[in-house]
Amino acid sequence: MNNTLSIFNEIVSELLQDEKINPVSKHVPVDELYETIDLSLQEKPISETEFKSTLKSLVLKSPKTATNAFFNQLFGGRNDKAVLGDLLSVMLNNSMYTYKAAGPQIGVEKVVIDKVCEVIGWGQNSNGTVAPGGSMTNFMAMLMARDAKNSRAPFEGIQHNMIIYTSTDSHYSVPKNAAFSGIGRNNVRYISVDSYGKINTEELEKTIQEDIKKGLVPTMLNATAGTTVLGVFDDIIALSTICEKYNVWLHADGAYCGSVIFSTNYKFLINGIEKVDSFSFNAHKMIGTPLSCSLIVVKDKEHLYNSFSNDASYLYQTDHDEFNLGKTSLQCGRRNDALKFWTLWKSVGTEGLEKIVDKQFELADVARNYIKNNSDYTLYSFENSISVCFNYKDIPAKKICTLLYENSKLLVGYGTFGDNEFIRLVTINAQNKKEDIIGFFKVLEDFIEYNKELF
Repeated sequence: MNNTLSIFNEIVSELLQDEKINPVSKHVPVDELYETIDLSLQEKPISETEFKSTLKSLVLKSPKTATNAFFNQLFGGRNDKAVLGDLLSVMLNNSMYTYKAAGPQIGVEKVVIDKVCEVIGWGQNSNGTVAPGGSMTNFMAMLMARDAKNSRAPFEGIQHNMIIYTSTDSHYSVPKNAAFSGIGRNNVRYISVDSYGKINTEELEKTIQEDIKKGLVPTMLNATAGTTVLGVFDDIIALSTICEKYNVWLHADGAYCGSVIFSTNYKFLINGIEKVDSFSFNAHKMIGTPLSCSLIVVKDKEHLYNSFSNDASYLYQTDHDEFNLGKTSLQCGRRNDALKFWTLWKSVGTEGLEKIVDKQFELADVARNYIKNNSDYTLYSFENSISVCFNYKDIPAKKICTLLYENSKLLVGYGTFGDNEFIRLVTINAQNKKEDIIGFFKVLEDFIEYNKELF
């Protein structure tokens, strides 16, 4: 193991050095992948020298998601204390279903969950769990909503047409989860959004009323705290009033931007969050832990047990159920994803998490101000968002993003809202500085200027 760790340290050291010189890895076209890197698996073992060489090639040619040139997805950066926690969880290799298998690591997850519930404003009857991604936490919320509406559903299946409501700008996992849960894709109602990207509350209530008249069963509303394109927050207070009126489970999908709960300056964006039935956020997004670390919390922990608890005498043999987390998780065996969040939180405190969140909004302001002060740009997004959407010189956004990627200059994506397609710059890497944001625009402008024939 010590020798293997030496190889690891050597490769990581080389990666860190390479990131300084080459913040974007050289693009490897799909049709050249297997010729560029030897990914083949053979019958006989290879030498350690060849093994190490292949690993280095693989690592150095993989997309660099922690540098100041990565703005493509809703994660980025590298927090050293969080990385430490992730490395330790790999070495310990605890599975989080029982206290017998995970010991004090169970306490780590419970403390994180309890503190999140406290930040939200919930009491001791709340609880939650950690899952591998936002799609999974949204799925768990839908299952709990289904079972809360009909307690016989887990035993007898769905007997009525349950209906799920979500905005047209919500995450793509909603219809998938409706299929997985037995509710069905066709029983998802897509509610339009206003000019800012927020769900239309009047249309929502009207649709619920129409479904009730048809004898259907309104079951869950999926609200969004940070839509994937514009980074917009639905009006939780208004939505909670509607959901309470019609007995509809309210889930707030904060996978992207739900971490604003830690910010005094920006928590107003999810005013009323304490009124929801369930809430999820990804610590691997705004908080900056390594992938993956998604949390779902519920106001009433009874729903976790009702939907996910199942006895297994070969597994749950010791200790109280409260410390056997397999009773409140969709999964059985699962890695300890809470540890990396805990090591970060423990090291910087809640005040440190607040600074991480606030930094991203500061960087977004830098980007928006740059765009507003340059007539070559058109801004499509709004204040109080870490998604900055724009176009440059009316050049198609898809073309710019694709060529920047293929020429190994920047990794940035594009999106749409209404009839507009635009570049979507996300400022989610809190390790970036103001200069890195300005540098992004300069790289983009210089690339287009010196490659006019491509545009």
